[in-house]
Amino acid sequence: MSATLHIDVIGNGPPLVLLHGWAMHGGVFAPLVAHLRDRYTLHVVDLPGHGLSRDCTLPLSLEACAEAIAARVPVAPWCGWSLGGLVALHAAATRPSFVPSLAMLCASPRFVRGADWKYGVSAEIFRDFASGLRGDYRATLERFVALEAFGSDHAKEEIRALRDDLFARGEPSAHVLADGLDLLETADLRADLPGLRVPSLWLAGRRDRLVDPRAMRDAAALAPAAALHVVEHAGHAPFLTHAGDVAAHLSTFLDRHAPA
Repeated sequence: MSATLHIDVIGNGPPLVLLHGWAMHGGVFAPLVAHLRDRYTLHVVDLPGHGLSRDCTLPLSLEACAEAIAARVPVAPWCGWSLGGLVALHAAATRPSFVPSLAMLCASPRFVRGADWKYGVSAEIFRDFASGLRGDYRATLERFVALEAFGSDHAKEEIRALRDDLFARGEPSAHVLADGLDLLETADLRADLPGLRVPSLWLAGRRDRLVDPRAMRDAAALAPAAALHVVEHAGHAPFLTHAGDVAAHLSTFLDRHAPA
């Protein structure tokens, strides 16, 4: 293990940064990487406390992560899944010269519902998982994996793949998992969207039970140069069950907004 941020560099072509979700690691993107590696040089990040960055001393905060990743990767589009989407959106909003385009993959500027954000999830979901972490750590993570796959046409395969990946790079740091749940519960980046200076792609799963596609639709409507696509029959991890569709949408978007 390393005390620094772990980033795998895979493939050939223009760069693309991939950021995973809560409790996972960059290895979860393997099906998507297989579709993209011949066209892009992928910089696949393990966020602090996760995967091979388990011993990284960096805090799991949006600014700390954006700063550390930007310092380690070339100027490139960033694609963030779930929690990784918050990091990617923050980086694009604060560092548009480093992040010339943004892809949000089953990710929202605000995960929790409120009076003016009706398609989020209940804050109690994240509090329940935080409480569970203090009790049965592994069972709590497996419950979260089941929630991620719920609704997908391929739920059993998705659960199996996510479970297989969960501890493939060791157990994530318990205190960082708690920090991540707090971030998912409290972050609200909607105010950054109207002034977003880079084009954005919002890829939703039609049957996602964690990030409602209607929340992604409403978020995309706030950004000035945004495109929304919904992957039919997919849950919260469409890059596992519909990797070809996700890769095709990403490639079309990246080609359209490639630098001159």
